[in-house]
Amino acid sequence: MSEKDSAKGNGTVEMPLLTTRRLIQTVIVVLLLLGGIYFLFPKLVGLGDAMSKLGDADPLWIAIAIGFNVVAFATYIALFKAVVGGQALRLTWLETYEVNMAGVAATLLFSAGGAGGIALTYWSLRKAGMGRRDVARRMVAFISLHYAFYPIALIVFGILLRTGVLHGADSIELTIIPAGVAGLLILVGVLIALIPEDVEPRLQPFARGEKARHLLHTAAKVPATLGEGFRFAMGLFAHPSSGGLAVLGAAGYWAASIGVLWASFHAFGVHVPLAVVVQGFFLGMVANLFPLAPAGVGAVDAGMIGAFVLFGVPEETVFPAILIFRLVAFWMPIPLGIVAFFQLRKTVHRWETEGLPIDRGGEAKSELEPAMN
Repeated sequence: MSEKDSAKGNGTVEMPLLTTRRLIQTVIVVLLLLGGIYFLFPKLVGLGDAMSKLGDADPLWIAIAIGFNVVAFATYIALFKAVVGGQALRLTWLETYEVNMAGVAATLLFSAGGAGGIALTYWSLRKAGMGRRDVARRMVAFISLHYAFYPIALIVFGILLRTGVLHGADSIELTIIPAGVAGLLILVGVLIALIPEDVEPRLQPFARGEKARHLLHTAAKVPATLGEGFRFAMGLFAHPSSGGLAVLGAAGYWAASIGVLWASFHAFGVHVPLAVVVQGFFLGMVANLFPLAPAGVGAVDAGMIGAFVLFGVPEETVFPAILIFRLVAFWMPIPLGIVAFFQLRKTVHRWETEGLPIDRGGEAKSELEPAMN
């Protein structure tokens, strides 16, 4: 049985469930975290009721923040379309929207640093008829392209702040050290991309015994898949249409997300240098790697508040501004994501009865395959 055929018979791929119990548990945890960070903590550190400033927020700037957030999700979907769509998997824009927005809801309810969204996307692509190997490499490519601008921004803005080219705090801890760590991450990514496809056969002579060969086979899958995914991402740029859409999607998402934060500060009449907004945004988002906070609640909030306080932004402004940012960027899309999840379930059922997206247009080979060979 071919990989594609096995993908069509993928009923064993279980769907991540958004249960009522999990939803209630998440809401309770989130409310406790929000209350502790934005209401209790400011009083403990002598800021009084910092949240009383929420009523002073300019509705026009909040509307601008919402507009930026719409652009952020539109470009995110465009990136997904560029990497997963095309001739390989003919998802419509509506289907692409459902997969990605449902992933937002899964990320919230399953937490673990976004693993819930990854699991639901994997399930969706398998149900669409894509084979395991193709799903794996395209997911690696999507994630790597999505986060590529993260370390690049830390390096560029860290150096420009430190050298005084851009105005803002220039301490080594907030500029050069993050830039150095980001540089190491890029180096690791390049090294991973150089991992050969035949890494397992090359290491087989060093395995002694059946158990060792089995362990080697299992261990070799991860670096081999990462390397293949990274090369697949770079292969996109051999095709201007796909590569251009991918760059627009990845860069546009981060630029629009930073725009939400920028507008959130302006909602309180506070001007924060753009370079500081960018650097503080990415430094604060590092906390999103904490796996136990639902949708990063608590971790990202505290990370961003701490970053901007270190940059010298007044604490009484940071707390309400970050709360506005989180409400717009993270919480407002959640209802749409839950609706999209149930729409996706119906879409998957339609695929199973009317035909899979992988079959639209026949046995079309991905337009990116020649660039990968």
